[in-house]
Amino acid sequence: MQPYEERLTAPRSWWVIAAMIGVACALMLLPLGTLWMLGGLIGGAALSAVAVSSYGSVRIRVVGGALIAGDAKIPVTALGEARALDADEALAWRTHKADARAFMLLRGYIRTAVRVEITDPQDPTPYAYLSTRTPERLVAALAAGRG
Repeated sequence: MQPYEERLTAPRSWWVIAAMIGVACALMLLPLGTLWMLGGLIGGAALSAVAVSSYGSVRIRVVGGALIAGDAKIPVTALGEARALDADEALAWRTHKADARAFMLLRGYIRTAVRVEITDPQDPTPYAYLSTRTPERLVAALAAGRG
């Protein structure tokens, strides 16, 4: 079995926004002098880039008989049916069909997802909702992990 790994990176436009935040910080500090302006540019851009990078660093992996999604580690033996969701179904499952007890690894900039039933009787979580760019590959990796 080949392991599955995906990083849910932030879109490129967010990096442009991070740079623009640096420019905004520089403009706010411009009246204090050139050195302060450069500090604002570097500091603002660096802090916003760290925020974008950390938000986009979450990973989904199927490796070693476990589904690892963000901070959650679920053995594949505790998982039931996995379903790939297209954009419309994914929207429904993260809004009006959502269960408050579900584990949800959401990234709003990723339109497709996978819904995986959790069959462990000790776990009150009914399912895991995972945003993913390649839902069919994730479903196949989960099926291979159980098989």
